[in-house]
Amino acid sequence: MAERAALEELVKLQGERVRGLKQQKASAELIEEEVAKLLKLKAQLGPDESKQKFVLKTPKGTRDYSPRQMAVREKVFDIIIRCFKRHGAEVIDTPVFELKDFDIAGNFDPMIPDAECLKIMCEILSSLQIGDFLVKVNDRRILDGMFAICGVSDSKFRTICSSVDKLDKVSWEEVKNEMVGEKGLAPEVADRIGDYVQQHGGVSLVEQLLQDPKLSQNKQALEGLGDLKLLFEYLTLFGIDDKISFDLSLARGLDYYTGVIYEAVLLQTPAQAGEEPLGVGSVAAGGRYDGLVGMFDPKGRKVPCVGLSIGVERIFSIVEQRLEALEEKIRTTETQVLVASAQKKLLEERLKLVSELWDAGIKAELLYKKNPKLLNQLQYCEEAGIPLVAIIGEQELKDGVIKLRSVTSREEVDVRREDLVEEIKRRTGQPLCIC
Repeated sequence: MAERAALEELVKLQGERVRGLKQQKASAELIEEEVAKLLKLKAQLGPDESKQKFVLKTPKGTRDYSPRQMAVREKVFDIIIRCFKRHGAEVIDTPVFELKDFDIAGNFDPMIPDAECLKIMCEILSSLQIGDFLVKVNDRRILDGMFAICGVSDSKFRTICSSVDKLDKVSWEEVKNEMVGEKGLAPEVADRIGDYVQQHGGVSLVEQLLQDPKLSQNKQALEGLGDLKLLFEYLTLFGIDDKISFDLSLARGLDYYTGVIYEAVLLQTPAQAGEEPLGVGSVAAGGRYDGLVGMFDPKGRKVPCVGLSIGVERIFSIVEQRLEALEEKIRTTETQVLVASAQKKLLEERLKLVSELWDAGIKAELLYKKNPKLLNQLQYCEEAGIPLVAIIGEQELKDGVIKLRSVTSREEVDVRREDLVEEIKRRTGQPLCIC
């Protein structure tokens, strides 16, 4: 350490000498000679390990959230998870950043679990109140059969599917031009595909296609249409058939799904009456994937599965944008009551009371000042959205009561100290006991 200190002093002195020569406008040769000495001293000194700088970076694939953003995010998660649990879900944790999944695995009668997945999707999107939505459904087997009767070769199946799937964003003419001009599909084959993929509707469309002279002769398509007809029967019983559209252009995820596929999109309100609603993005998707689990089973056992994924990051962004547009205030804490004092020198009493409330399971706070002004404490409650204030004063201590104030109505009542916990729980809707 002593040697380093000596070198640091020499570097300092040599640096001052170089600066002095420059100020005196000494010859370039002399300055260059002294700079060389300075660099040599710095090289001997080396880096100071104790002064290394660390740059903290957010890992790729993650992001930081402000308290306001976290409040919105937790609300979204709470709605999704409560719905999952209402339908009997068991929880597992997987390294997925952007999705919340619900899956049903096992051998069951056709379309019953599939219908429940769609019911769950509709319940969640309705509860989130993010706007009108539509759930598009199709079936992998119908697509396979449709492309087969239209004359699409197996080698072009995937690439033509990717073109068809763009119909929710571009016109049929653009899709056809891509299939013919870029992907080498015969124009007459593209026209036959267009006759089908531009159709969408409800169970009546399913029944119509069951009578289609060509499609009804394809075994795969017939199986898919039969299952969709049964699915619509269950969706009607669940009361969500008005939210579902059979859409023959839905063609994504086909390397993964084996049967029914579905995707939920938000609808943008038309600018003028009579216009078609415009989709503003997919927020959930799912389907049947009967072959996936068996790929990872050592014995190759087939486990039928159906599920759905909620795009929480997409939903979170939509909710956040709408709240900002409405300038709506969001609570970032769940505090139920602030423990406040009306006079000075009551910190000890505030600490005792807030501890009693914490021990009773009440979400409580106090300001971290010895003698805060009552007005500042009340203003803090209004800004933070805290509904109640428990005020301690000298007179209240003598009378054995706490003044309980409603922040919104500003009404105040004296509550006996031993009854305070019960009164706060009654007002906040918290259970009075854990049974």
